[in-house]
Amino acid sequence: MRKMLVTRLVLASRYGGRRALSLASIDASSIDIKLSSSLKGKPANEGLVFGKEFSDHMLEIDWTSGSGWHNPVIKPYENFSMSPAASSLHYGMQCFEGMKAYRDNHGEIRMFRPDLNMARMNSSMSRLSMPTFDGVQFLECIKDLLRVEREWIPQEQGYSLYIRPTGVSTQPTLGVGAPSSCKLYVILSPVGPYYPEGFNPVKLYADKKCVRAWPGGTGDVKIGGNYAATIAPQMEAAAKGYTQCLWLFGDQNEVTEVGTMNFFVLWEKPDGSRELITAPLDGTILPGVTRQTVLDLAREWGEFEVSERVFTMKELVAALDGGKVVEAFGCGTAAVVSPVKAIFYEGKEYDVPLRKDEPAALAGALTQRFWDSIIGIQYGDIESDWSVVVESS
Repeated sequence: MRKMLVTRLVLASRYGGRRALSLASIDASSIDIKLSSSLKGKPANEGLVFGKEFSDHMLEIDWTSGSGWHNPVIKPYENFSMSPAASSLHYGMQCFEGMKAYRDNHGEIRMFRPDLNMARMNSSMSRLSMPTFDGVQFLECIKDLLRVEREWIPQEQGYSLYIRPTGVSTQPTLGVGAPSSCKLYVILSPVGPYYPEGFNPVKLYADKKCVRAWPGGTGDVKIGGNYAATIAPQMEAAAKGYTQCLWLFGDQNEVTEVGTMNFFVLWEKPDGSRELITAPLDGTILPGVTRQTVLDLAREWGEFEVSERVFTMKELVAALDGGKVVEAFGCGTAAVVSPVKAIFYEGKEYDVPLRKDEPAALAGALTQRFWDSIIGIQYGDIESDWSVVVESS
């Protein structure tokens, strides 16, 4: 039987007690802001390509084993000078986060549940034996960067400023071990809507050959190594006409994640009631911020059962064949929610309903409701403590 490695999204990760890594903590009040003397023109919203254009400034905070965290610096965006022997380049000692900043109808800068990103990044840093940090202080540094770069945040719903906090080891030796020097940095990239012309339902290829994560591994943290190995299978799926891989695990083909997103299914149970199901945080699943938001909203609505448990392709195929699947979707920072219209598994493509009562619909009713609710909160149209105001107009 599969061993369940239960994890929780907390500042001190499951490995946090191993070593007292941090000496001096990050101090946002000591930030040094060095403004660029040459600012770039801002790109037009309609021409934005994800991750291609970057703002004028970046945030950088170094750490050394002897001194702890150095003073944070906001400086002009530039290339790093790093030793070719840096262990991040050889042993994958790097992690990152994906966040966004939004401009609401009043011009206020907002972030969405950034405390969860800080907690998850601390978990990733600790898993790689890199120093953890004060999430509140690091977030204040990020807010300072957003204030400097406020003109880079598009003011139009669907557009936002993507925030990429990253941690890397700068240890300049080839020995395998905990680093004596690291760097946190943050870069910003304006992005457009994931679906510029409305939802584009995706087809999934259920991959039995390649495994995204396994018990005792690193599936529950956001490190680069989790992503590099998925590119080739994703390209193979695309060559077969499928948008994303549906990652499976184990002899029973447990359903885990889809592409780089968490995965949800709404189906009817034998007694006629409905259940929204997703894989549990057992150590193999990334604790997505959007995933948690979907779960929180669904439980707040209280209209159907909400489950975080193991389920298999056998169960999913039986539900599809029996007409019991209502809808399915992936969720993540980039797409928010992504409706699924088909799944290929063991030589057969199964149609996944979008909206049975509206054949022309591009998303199920629940998927659309999650989209409307989350987007509404992110842009301040729906009042919520999850929407954090960085700067008022």
